[in-house]
Amino acid sequence: MQKVLIIQTAFIGDVILATALIEKLYAYYPHSQIDFLLRKGNESLLVGHPILNKVWVWDKQKDKYKNWWVLLKSIRQEHYDLVVNVQRFASMGLFAALSNAKQIVGFQNNIFSFRFTYKHVHQIGNGTHEVIRNQSLITQFTDAEALKPRLYPTAYDEAQAQVWKKSPYICIAPTSVWFTKQFPKHKWVELILSLPKEINCYLLGSKSDSAICEEIIKHITAKDKERKIENLCGRFNLLTSAALMRDAMMNYVNDSAPMHLASAVNAPTCAIFCSTIPAFGFTPLSTISHIVQIEEQLACRPCGLHGHKHCPKKHFKCAENIDIQILTDILLTNE
Repeated sequence: MQKVLIIQTAFIGDVILATALIEKLYAYYPHSQIDFLLRKGNESLLVGHPILNKVWVWDKQKDKYKNWWVLLKSIRQEHYDLVVNVQRFASMGLFAALSNAKQIVGFQNNIFSFRFTYKHVHQIGNGTHEVIRNQSLITQFTDAEALKPRLYPTAYDEAQAQVWKKSPYICIAPTSVWFTKQFPKHKWVELILSLPKEINCYLLGSKSDSAICEEIIKHITAKDKERKIENLCGRFNLLTSAALMRDAMMNYVNDSAPMHLASAVNAPTCAIFCSTIPAFGFTPLSTISHIVQIEEQLACRPCGLHGHKHCPKKHFKCAENIDIQILTDILLTNE
């Protein structure tokens, strides 16, 4: 096995989980050239990656199909021995099929899987973790044991994060793309106010998340002006955030990308599941991991795989009924 290409052009969390394949292939083929193809916007995750030879980027925002074709022509010239297509949608299924690779593996859910050398089942809901589902793609080339995803913050990222590590702290990533995956703002406020005052609290997210975090801070300072809380949204890239999360006392996250970011640097994690459920297979993988969800059974939960822009039942009990004391106790237990 001389040259391998891994394809995952979905979202940030999906790319992070797919890095477990990089680790596994490298363990078996340490002298191989391993490349990765992702969508534009996610390439910062793999900056300075010590194992990868090249990161290919597909720009889907402008001239999507023109860029797809230009990229394919470049890929075909590489003559890969193996293409591992983690993406289950048609665009990358066709891409893999036309890649000119000697062998292609992917999920049979892909409409172009009939062109793959090997195809595997991807089933959500049976409790199997996504990294294990991904690992099935390369079992015939390695073994059945999945490794954990891993990211490599650069020296720059470590230096940027170090500035904020002078006192004990926690990180909170309070937002999500989907409303019903997102623990409500007033619940975050309640949690932060219940934690020891001497612990710094850093709110993490993208620049677009900053407004929500400012609202959280406003409500907190109205009740406790001495609370140590900082809005760091948009101030760090993903690898710097990962470096900061790694040394936190605890990272409170939703069922979203920051959870996987924490897993990739083995950071202590408390993942809050609202409308989605752990059985989907997207749970934290850090050595210190906690999952918090509503204790009562709701007939409406889960209401979907990815969540919704609002609660279909208009009560949002899957989030509102989570006991804050459980979240507080997790931090105090790990101190």
